[in-house]
Amino acid sequence: MDKVYDHRKYEQKIYSLWEKNGAFTPKVDKSKNPFTIIMPPPNANDPLHVGHAREVATQDILIRYHRMKGNSTLWLPGSDHAGIETQYVFEKKLREKGKSRSDYDRDTLYNMIWDYVKDNTGVMEKQLRQLGASCDWSRFKFTLDEKIIKIVYKTFKKLYYDGLIYRGERIVNYCPLCGTSFSQLEVNYIEKEDELYYLDYETLTIATTRPETIFADVAIAVNPKDNKYKKLVGKAAKIPLINREVPIITDRLVDLNFGTGALKVTPGHDPVDFEIGEKHIPSIISVIDMEGKMINTPEKYISMKASVAREEVVKDLEEKGYIKKRERLHHSVGVCYKHKTPIEPIVSKQWFIKVKPLAEISKAALKKGEVKIVAKKYDKIAHHWLNNLKDWNISRQIVWGIRIPAWRCDKCLEWTITDGVVPKNCVSCGHEKLIQDPDTFDTWFSSGQWPYATLLAQSRISNFQFPISKNDKAKFEDFDYFYPTSVMNPAYDILPFWVIRMIMLGLYATTRVPFKIVLLHGLVRDRFGVKISKSKGNVINPIEMINKYGADSLRMASIWGSLVENDSSLSEDNIRGQRNFANKIWNAARFIFLESVAKRGGYSKAPTTKNSYDLKIIKQLRVTTKKVTRLLEKYRLNEAAETLYDFFWNQFANDYLEKTKSRRKDAQKILDFVLQESLKLLHPFMPFVTEAIWQESKNRFNNTTLISSSWPK
Repeated sequence: MDKVYDHRKYEQKIYSLWEKNGAFTPKVDKSKNPFTIIMPPPNANDPLHVGHAREVATQDILIRYHRMKGNSTLWLPGSDHAGIETQYVFEKKLREKGKSRSDYDRDTLYNMIWDYVKDNTGVMEKQLRQLGASCDWSRFKFTLDEKIIKIVYKTFKKLYYDGLIYRGERIVNYCPLCGTSFSQLEVNYIEKEDELYYLDYETLTIATTRPETIFADVAIAVNPKDNKYKKLVGKAAKIPLINREVPIITDRLVDLNFGTGALKVTPGHDPVDFEIGEKHIPSIISVIDMEGKMINTPEKYISMKASVAREEVVKDLEEKGYIKKRERLHHSVGVCYKHKTPIEPIVSKQWFIKVKPLAEISKAALKKGEVKIVAKKYDKIAHHWLNNLKDWNISRQIVWGIRIPAWRCDKCLEWTITDGVVPKNCVSCGHEKLIQDPDTFDTWFSSGQWPYATLLAQSRISNFQFPISKNDKAKFEDFDYFYPTSVMNPAYDILPFWVIRMIMLGLYATTRVPFKIVLLHGLVRDRFGVKISKSKGNVINPIEMINKYGADSLRMASIWGSLVENDSSLSEDNIRGQRNFANKIWNAARFIFLESVAKRGGYSKAPTTKNSYDLKIIKQLRVTTKKVTRLLEKYRLNEAAETLYDFFWNQFANDYLEKTKSRRKDAQKILDFVLQESLKLLHPFMPFVTEAIWQESKNRFNNTTLISSSWPK
């Protein structure tokens, strides 16, 4: 056994040994309870960051623990095509070459992005292996796998024919730079200082931050409780610059405390105004197009960017005396989460899911405890989102993703929806000429089906419908055995984006929850508590840390000091400290192995002894085993790790080992037994160094590999 533990010598060799022995690939065994985690799929084309390191460590600890407990344990890996994220990155690369997406037809651009993703996807898989992820690579799935796409199509078709999907002209969040709409949840909000203009509408004064949209006004609304406007209700106001009259109406959505209490109603460019307009004045005027340019305005503003038009309109309003006053307004503004530029609310025809029925069944499942969210604070947040969700816009105007299986008839203009098969005739009139919708699904729609889609896709059977009948379940061996899955462990910031949608779609498609436990993890911050990001210059490269200190050190440091659901602090000092612990384990084992023993094959129970020091360490080991097991069952991983650290470093290595030096031969069996059990307890947390020691033991312990040994009792 080498004097010093060199992780570079062992880690790749050990991972290959595990794979060769099939340690990661569970069998469907009805005599065992399954334990399943579906890995939140990282972006296929992105390298992993320290947040992934924490996520992988958390899931791998649970997977290794349950594998050693005797569960049939599946950790299913995969990668995400990441829709707009990936197309955004690819378009940046095109711009570096002086090109843009408009230079290519749809199929060419899609194939170029496909090749780019495939060229980069191997990086992520290699890094997962470097982190020690004991996932079943034979079941690896990609969100654009053919079988996954077919399942997504089937879900869409069922939703449509159940009346839960509709195509409607509604106001959506649109980014002119991305060229696509976003759902309510994907809009970021920033605090911003803007000018608030008080404009003269002849009959009354209104306040607005968007004077460029006055040409789209269809009414002026006041709150029915606002007495100062009672006499004006039913009369008309005049839009400045164009002198078009609009009616003065009442609506409870008008904020009495904003501006003058009178609201310009612009349904084409504001969500609240759209809601008011639907109730009172169904006509909609749009003055900003999908490129963010002005339309349907006086000639001088046509084709101006909206931001430029605002300046010009303000000049003209000022010149003609329509601006009564100005104020500075500090308010929240929606921006594109990629470009950080203002989101443009526009009215557009999109595909929407009616989420209310899905939200209701999800709330019922949470109430019954069919799904449990580990931290109560997140349970409250989940209920808040479920109570306030609006219909979900699932169509995106990008090429990278799963194209919507909807074809419009050239004659009657009705839609034909299939599960992916190109229709020969219109379902409404039988006409043969149909055109497929160019839009793709929102990434969260396809990934919202990830738990059941990945398991169903393992089967060779594709001819089925949702919900799956009892007779069909037996044909889907993985789905029948491993679903519902056990734990879902994404970051807490995607609770509304992904977790809630997985619950909704899982219950809808399969009539069962997709997972039993939601274990949200916090973000990784630096040692000062600052969020790690490139812009702040505090990025910690996980692979650099692995190369320098070993995967075990990074894994332990990433879960240290914080409950899974809370943010954690990480620094190179933390990682270095855990490298020292790995060395401590190695050195203790090396000391114990210096004494050869006749007995081979390990110990099924503690050796008999009357020595007080021996009895004490055995008792401490039992207490530690029970405590660590209890903490793991409660998902308190950091406390379990810290308990093991204290036991091994202080009670075993520093105390007991020192006291055995004068009675080495008498204590050897106890030393072997405590080391054997300690390696088992430590293995889920530090798999490489513990397996390396196990392999160096020359069959001193049970089993050929530590990963396949049983959890201590």
